[in-house]
Amino acid sequence: MSIWGKLAGAAAGLAAGGPLGALLGAVAGHYVIDRPLRDDDVVFAIALIALSAKMAKADGEVSPSEIRAFEEIFKVPRQERRNVERVYRIAQQDVTGFDAYARQVASIYKANPAILEDVMDALFHIAKADDKVLPSEIDYLKKVAEIFGFSDFEFERIKLSHIGGESDDPFLILGITPDSANDEIRKAYRRQARENHPDTLIARGVPEEFVAMAEEKMKRINEAYRRISAERGL
Repeated sequence: MSIWGKLAGAAAGLAAGGPLGALLGAVAGHYVIDRPLRDDDVVFAIALIALSAKMAKADGEVSPSEIRAFEEIFKVPRQERRNVERVYRIAQQDVTGFDAYARQVASIYKANPAILEDVMDALFHIAKADDKVLPSEIDYLKKVAEIFGFSDFEFERIKLSHIGGESDDPFLILGITPDSANDEIRKAYRRQARENHPDTLIARGVPEEFVAMAEEKMKRINEAYRRISAERGL
């Protein structure tokens, strides 16, 4: 079932409070629910709506490609696409700063930083939807990452897993350094593969629709490991 079928019951089923709760209240009346909520699904969706809309504001406007990228993540039904744009507009025009949303998301998921990285992954996917990532978007994403508690090194790892190229450091993509031992390299790769496995993603509460997008990140991780393996003879 699409995440959009869950939002109508969200106000009753999820006590989010704060800016996310306010946005949820503005959205919930536009959808019909046909089964019980999974709270994590709804929080993840509302958090991504809010933060991606604020990111769009950072580069000047909500472009059709950015909305399509959001639709790719959540598999928005055709009949709900107009509502997606409306929700984006509500979040974009909200006077609440992006940092308030980011702090609330960080607080909700403080015990599960892997979900915070999932949010960052989704934001990068949206940022590059128009085939370029502007400096203003990188600055925005870095500020969100800092609020989420990611170090500069971790932010660079996440960034390169989405917008890296052949010249980029494959060790950094795996979250290690060139002086890492072979066993550390293997462990880092296995950890990344485990964290991005579909079963792991669903188990930690991200929407099922998100899983296909994670495959793109895993391709870069696999390529980084391939390059290191060839260099090291692993």
